[in-house]
Amino acid sequence: MPGSPRQSTMEVDERKSALLSNAGAIAAVASAIEGTLGPKGLNVMLVDRFGEVTISNDGCAILERMEVSHPAGRLLIKTAKAQEAEVGDGTTTACLLASTLISEGVAHILGGVPVAKVVEGMWAGVRRAIALLEEQSRPVKDFADPVLKEAALIAGRGQEEIAQLVLEGARIAGRSRLAERGFRLADWVAAKEGAENEVFCGITLEKEPVGGQVRKSASPARIVIIDDALEPVEVEQEALATEAGFGRYRELQEEFRAGLLRLIEAKVNLVLAGRGISGMAEEMLTEAGVMLLRRVAGRDLAKVAEHTGARPIKRSWLAKKEAKVESVVGRARRAYYDEKLGHLRIAGGKGKRAATMLVGGSTAEVRAEHQRIAEDAACAVQQALLGGVVAGGGAAEMSLIPEMERLRGSLGGMAAYGVECVVAALRRPLSQIVENAGFNPLEKVEQVRTAVTAGKQAVGIDCDTGEACDMFARGVVDATNVKLQALRTAAEMAEAVLRIKTIIRKREEGPPQASGMEKSKR
Repeated sequence: MPGSPRQSTMEVDERKSALLSNAGAIAAVASAIEGTLGPKGLNVMLVDRFGEVTISNDGCAILERMEVSHPAGRLLIKTAKAQEAEVGDGTTTACLLASTLISEGVAHILGGVPVAKVVEGMWAGVRRAIALLEEQSRPVKDFADPVLKEAALIAGRGQEEIAQLVLEGARIAGRSRLAERGFRLADWVAAKEGAENEVFCGITLEKEPVGGQVRKSASPARIVIIDDALEPVEVEQEALATEAGFGRYRELQEEFRAGLLRLIEAKVNLVLAGRGISGMAEEMLTEAGVMLLRRVAGRDLAKVAEHTGARPIKRSWLAKKEAKVESVVGRARRAYYDEKLGHLRIAGGKGKRAATMLVGGSTAEVRAEHQRIAEDAACAVQQALLGGVVAGGGAAEMSLIPEMERLRGSLGGMAAYGVECVVAALRRPLSQIVENAGFNPLEKVEQVRTAVTAGKQAVGIDCDTGEACDMFARGVVDATNVKLQALRTAAEMAEAVLRIKTIIRKREEGPPQASGMEKSKR
């Protein structure tokens, strides 16, 4: 019967099972990356079914490659990706915060606290924590501000050379470019096996000029982008059988030849095509000393157009007699093919400024890890310039706990249990960092908590000595925006998971199956 004690007990058991299953899966996934946090964090080795090995200290890279079957575990990976997409760093912190919020929330719910009250208190705590972090944030004055280098070093795993590369790339971009919506400094990072670490003003393309051309350099470069095939407009096969159709074919061939001659006369010396290049075009243009690149990805074409000021055209535009080549030409100081590294460089474009932060590695695995490190450092530098910095090493989170405890007392009622979840989550980063450094987390967290309660600010633990110290004074900082986003992301996921009452297998979606009668009619 509806509403019977037996049915009520079954619903409670079902809810308890769903909560425990989800919390357990999330904790298991989070545990896979918790050991990477902090200056003493260790690496994780991932092995695929073919025995290929990836070694990484980057939380998001590890999560993306993990084999996870539980839906809640996959949800945590999506949360990490959301953090990465928004600010480019702090994925491990976001996952640990989310895991702690969920495990603490589940414990309170199973103890009889309503979900709504846990969520209400949790969000009250998170909103207050965000407001306090914004108040604590210290602005970064300019590119010479020492704190900016510290942010790059922390995110760059202490690698001085990579931190310097990223800082130079940020200077080239300029503050206004870094603030552009959709711009990511990390997109300027490139990596090559055997390359020397360097920064240069320009872009690279993983392409080699066609036809084994002798000339692989153009200075100054005059560039035309064909967002199409560099071939004559096609005539249908059936039309070629007619006199009119064949005449049209000859006409199109001549128009195309004339268009190629206009490129040569305009002293174009680099042509990029999005698709194939015809034999006629390859012969005429290479003979005239024009470098050709074919099947260039659309994203790369857009990158070249932005940097050089070129206006992409279609092959039909090229065939127009009235077309003015000069109006679509892009310009750069130099374009050349680097034989050793196997890529084309376009330097000193006349369009939007761009730089390439090139990092090297002795093997493919090392190269990939260096690229991830540089991308993290680039994101941290960009976010620090845009939103300032707070004390790192878990100090900023610990500084919020006294206020969280006051908030818990002021809320009263069962919502206070939700604030307790936030307090536990704020302890987690410092606890994990000191544990990874080989110290007792309970002792060190309490040591910092006592100092914070006494009114000290930015207190954390020196991972070499185990002593409490001022993180700002030690140069240990994190980008404020990364911390804020980690809290928001973790709270959103925690609410979503805590509100799950039951887990149901979703039916496969596809075209509707015909009934037996319909099948027989066919």
